[in-house]
Amino acid sequence: QVQLVESGGGLVQAGGSLRLSCAASTRTFGTYAMGWFRQAPGKEREFVAALSWRSVNTYYTDSVKGRFTISRDGAKNTVYLQMNSLKPEDTAVYYCAARAGGGPWDSPGHYDYWGQGTQVTVSS
Repeated sequence: QVQLVESGGGLVQAGGSLRLSCAASTRTFGTYAMGWFRQAPGKEREFVAALSWRSVNTYYTDSVKGRFTISRDGAKNTVYLQMNSLKPEDTAVYYCAARAGGGPWDSPGHYDYWGQGTQVTVSS
């Protein structure tokens, strides 16, 4: 069982930045691929970014490419999502997820563990 705890959300003006953190409670953190998803009110959960195990590859949804960066600190068992040039449409609850298996990176059903979420609100 892996527990994931997100932090770093908040209220920011458009054009600003936030860094989300996700701390994992596992000694085998490096063997998991990690992802970030978000869910806005009334909408389905959508893929934001993913990082393969050993941090070899990164994946982003088109709307955040060039603005968001996913990274991992193995020594801290933590994955980050650096979000720059934020837009009001980025407003959502952001979830961290971990998976041991394969499948499409953008499919929530292929992730095994989820955090509780952290709210990000971008004002115009």
